[in-house]
Amino acid sequence: MKDLYKSPVFYYVLTPALVALWPLIIALVYMPNTRSIAAAEAQQHEEAKVYMEQILELDPGRLDANSSKAEAKEFDYATAVGQIASSVGISSTSFTIDSQQPRTIGDRKTRTATIILQRVDITKFAKFLSSIQRRWANLECESIDIDKQKGFADVWKVTLKFKYYY
Repeated sequence: MKDLYKSPVFYYVLTPALVALWPLIIALVYMPNTRSIAAAEAQQHEEAKVYMEQILELDPGRLDANSSKAEAKEFDYATAVGQIASSVGISSTSFTIDSQQPRTIGDRKTRTATIILQRVDITKFAKFLSSIQRRWANLECESIDIDKQKGFADVWKVTLKFKYYY
């Protein structure tokens, strides 16, 4: 048996056999798997396309939000908070905004604001916070104070301090 490995005839037969097996394995094993994976990805793409069209219909400004210079010029706390609050069901009478003038710290320009959400439930607050931070990547929440309103089961007063980096 040891002599078989030393014989060059063994390798002359084994090498072409393996080379002939390789396309056969690809045709019988890998190609069907590749087709099923490609079909599954095409189906996922069609499902995602529906969601992308819904997002674009609800917020067409997302396409313009990719340029940071345009975003920096357009950002305004009143507009941003009003837009997000209305999308999550917080009325315009339920929040107040106190924004400061822009300041330059080092080479970065920042603007801070305090936002008070009155009479909101915790679900709307969570949706508000996640939506506003997802929409504006340069907006950082520095602190959150949550106070339960007495006499109500799920009514809160939330004080948020934000800092926006231009």
